[in-house]
Formats: sequence, C-alpha cells, structure tokens
Amino acid sequence: MLARQAASLDELAASPQWLALLHYNRGSTIHSRGESYVDDERFFVSAEGASDAGLELQATIEALSEPGSEARCRFPARLRFIGEALGWNLTDALAHCAEYLEWRASIPEGRAVLVFPASYLNSPSSMFGHTLLRLDHSDNPESVWESWAVNFGAVTTAQDNSLFYIYRGLAGGYPGRFVIVPYVTKIQEYSNLENRDIWEYTLDLSEVELQRLVDHLWELNDINFDYYFLDENCSFRLLELIDVARPGSGILDGFRFAEAPVNTVRVLQREGLIAEREYRASKAMALAFDASRLTARQRDLALALLKDPATASGDSFQAEPEEARHLMARVAYQTLRFRHRKQDRRDDVASRSFALLRVMNENRAGDNLPLPAPAAPDQCHGTQRFLLGAGQYGSADFGEIGYRFTYHDLVDNNAGFLRGAQIEGLDLTLRSTESGDAQLQSLDVVHIRSHAPRTAFVKPVSWFVHGGLERAPAGGRERLVRFVRGGPGLTWQWGNWLPYGFLTARLENNSAYTPLLQAGAGAQAGVLLYQGASQWDLGSEGVYFGNDEYRYRHRLAVQWSLSRQSGLRAQAWQDNWRTSDGSWYQDHENGFSLSWLFYLD
Repeated sequence: MLARQAASLDELAASPQWLALLHYNRGSTIHSRGESYVDDERFFVSAEGASDAGLELQATIEALSEPGSEARCRFPARLRFIGEALGWNLTDALAHCAEYLEWRASIPEGRAVLVFPASYLNSPSSMFGHTLLRLDHSDNPESVWESWAVNFGAVTTAQDNSLFYIYRGLAGGYPGRFVIVPYVTKIQEYSNLENRDIWEYTLDLSEVELQRLVDHLWELNDINFDYYFLDENCSFRLLELIDVARPGSGILDGFRFAEAPVNTVRVLQREGLIAEREYRASKAMALAFDASRLTARQRDLALALLKDPATASGDSFQAEPEEARHLMARVAYQTLRFRHRKQDRRDDVASRSFALLRVMNENRAGDNLPLPAPAAPDQCHGTQRFLLGAGQYGSADFGEIGYRFTYHDLVDNNAGFLRGAQIEGLDLTLRSTESGDAQLQSLDVVHIRSHAPRTAFVKPVSWFVHGGLERAPAGGRERLVRFVRGGPGLTWQWGNWLPYGFLTARLENNSAYTPLLQAGAGAQAGVLLYQGASQWDLGSEGVYFGNDEYRYRHRLAVQWSLSRQSGLRAQAWQDNWRTSDGSWYQDHENGFSLSWLFYLD
C-alpha cells in the first residue's frame, strides 16, 4: 500500500498539470533548465520546491490537508488539483477565504481572449508587437469595457533610460510580474496613445479550464519571475498561463531561444486553442480611412475646418452634400484629437473639439462603411530568415549564405506588416569568392527603419538607426569596419509608392583611418513600391567623412514572394568611393546578386 501510494505521488509530481502549476522549465528555454521559472521563495511551500517538484508536492499536500488552513486560501488552484487527485471533499473548502472570495467574485470568467497590439511605426520597442490576456464577463462584445486585462511585464523604474532598459532586459536584470488591470486602460494605452491596431484571439477554453486559469492568477499575485526580453517575456509567460488552464496541450513543447509575440499566436492556432479572431483599428487607421474617402477639395475644407470650425458656415462648406459635411467634420475632429492625444487638456483644443462635434451632429452621417482589416500579424512570414545567393561584384563571382535572427526588412513579404516598417536583429552574411575562403561580409546587430508616411492631417517624422559590422573600401582594399549610423527623414505615400528622404550621420571604426574613429554625414533618398506579390526599394546614399573621403551607392532591391515562407530577391548596386587624392580603386564598381530566402516561425 505504501509503495503504491509513493508511486502514485511520484506520478502526480511528474504530471503535466502539477509541473504547469509550478512553472517548471521542461526544456523550453535556455534559462532555469529543469527548475521553476518562478524567482520568488514565497511561491513555494518547500525550501527545495523550486528545483524538486516531488518535495513541493509532499509539502503542499501536508499544508493543504487541514481544513481551514491559510495555505488553502493561498493556493486554490493547487488545492483543486490535489484534492481531486486524492479524493478530498472540497465542498466549502475555501469558505473561510474571505479575501480570495471577494477577489474571485470581481474577476470575469465568461471567456479569455489573447490580445495582440500590433506594431507601431514610430515606436521601435513596439515593432515586435505585444501580447496580453483579456478576461470577459460574456461573449457580448459590449462587455469589453467591463473586462480585465492580464499583463506580464518587467518591473522598471522611471530612472531607466532606453539603453539601460535594453541591457537589463537582455541580461535578465528586471523582475517580471503578472498584473491585472481594467482592460479599458490598455485600450487607451495601445490604441489611442501608442496608436497600435489591436488583434483579438478568443481562446477555446472550457469553463473548468478558465476557472483553473483564474485561480492560478491569484497564486501569482505579486510573485516575481525573471524577465528576459528575448525568451522569458510577456508572450512566453502567457503560454505558461494557458498551459496551466490546459496542461499537456503541447504549447510549450520544443526548445525556444526567443519567443516573439506573433509566434505565440501561431502556437495557439497550431494546438487548436483559438476559436475566432477580431480586428480593432487604431485611431490613426480610422482617420486615414475616413480621409481617403474625401476628394481633394473636401480635404482642403477639412483642414480649414480644423483651423477654424467657423468654416462650417461658409458657402464652400455648405455647398457640399450633407453626408460629406459630416465626414469632413469628423476627419477634422479626429485629426485634432490625434495631434493632441499626449498633451494636457487645453481650453482652445477643447473649444474646437466641441465646435467640430456640433458640426458633425448638425449633418447627417452617410453609410457607416466598415474599415477594411489588413492581413493579420499571424499571417506574416516567419521571424527567422535563411538566405542562399550568388552574384558578381566587379569582376569577381561570389556565393553567399545568410541568417537573420529576426524579424522583417523593407522588401520582405509585406503581408501582416506595416508598409515602411523594418526591424532586424543579428543579420549575418558570409561570402566566398573564387579566389578566397568564406569571410564575414556583414553583421547587422540592429537595423530599424520607420518610414511613416506624411499626409495632410498627420505629419510624422521618419527615422532609422543601423549598427554592426560591414565591408567598406579603405586603404586600397575592402576592410571589415564597425559602424553606427542613423538620422531623421520624411516619407510620403502616393498609392503603392512611398518616396522618402533622410539626413544621415555615421560613426565608423576603420583600421585604415587616423584617428581610428571617423565621423561622417550625408543623405539618402529613394522610393518603396509595394505591388502585388513584389516589394521594391530603389535609392541612393552618399556620405562625406571628416578625412575628405566620400562614398556613395545607388541600389535596387526587389523581392518576389513565392509563398508566405519563401521568396526570390534580386539586388543591383553601384559603389563609388574617393579620397581627397582620388587614390582608391576605380571610380565605381557594379554588383548584382540573386538570392533565395526562406523563413521559419
């Protein structure tokens, strides 16, 4: 009997549900292998509970076995699991837990929705997207305003600057916690303030699974985890939480070096945990859609109305159809609110807002056309990319291979991404010529570009930052140099065309220079074209250095999407370089390459 009981407890300790409740790493990430991800001794009953699931089970059984114990109030999800497994009578087992019961009554349990705020062009940290969980009272969409949001994030301080945040986020220097807040605050943060579209994925969880998830949230109240930007982030923690609801689902199977939010959605889809998908447009997207329905004359009138609502009484405005007058006033109102969304309340803005609302109410609205939804983020290409290519530079043929850890560039398949958005990390290219061994051609540590189009109503500033290693001409030959460059710019949009121009600054560490660190400045201009299954980038860039050297390059890149996960890319370029005495190379070198690219989630 004792042997059977011990064997039963060993099986219970190794069960997927118990390991999920303890957040044990079953080989999913590089951190905490074979141990719990929880970095907080308050979460465990046994002193060895973080590394021994069996000892934690025995200690928990002892703590929970006595009716009326405080441990039952602290661990309701563990109580239900152990009690059902051991045949305990759980009727009124939590009746003495007044604080838990009050909290539990406030938490909705109608359905759970995974919320994906998509990327925002002018916010680099948002370009990977984000995930959080929403708990609704029912399936009624109107109940969203009474819903609660479950969010996991790093516990930062106001003193942390962006560089310090990136360093500590990569190194695990922040604790991470689950926080439950009213969902309306997240709507304001992402859709209104950060201007991000929101995708909602309703999870296919049963009533029992949802209750298990909510009970476990109580157990995680104020509990610390390690936070790592790449793997143990918001998306991975939500997968852990859903694994508690449905243990053994397979969503945490396999090794992960990184967890991108979009991959979280794909994993849940693969395992049949998503029931439906819904799109909520940002304020900027709604404004752009309404503005696109105006004629050129009506856009001018809307701008005049924005400056002075009294324009509504003029003959030009009144000559337009009533439905157009309503739309012009709505566009002016949306523009005013958008431009001042991050500012404190101003009397003049409030006065104009009220006047524009009055013009809208005085004119009948037209048909409420649905805003077309873009491709969902989960339909985009994989986050990793491999490259096989060949080409010619000058008179030398070459072959090359490449690997990019993440995420997307301007001519990758654009489905599921914002046009003009690029964020790349750890992009490695090795090249071999007929006369030499393979060598490192380039390593982009980070390359982010935000080509945010300007319109008559919204006028963002584009920008880019790029740093890493690359081959550059110096001292009569190409050398591997370290560099960082970036600058502001402007982008416009005419249909599928996005012309752009940037000012650039460059800092380069080159062994041929004296001093070794050389600064330069210049400009770049070009145009992006998104046409069906192809993406084009044509441009020129010139940089003048303080040592009287200058370089410039003309380039063309085009990619044809063969499928979601593969593409064919052709590139052509011409390099020109000169020192003050004109001693380097020839006046120019031409290059061409053709590459096959394939992507992995």
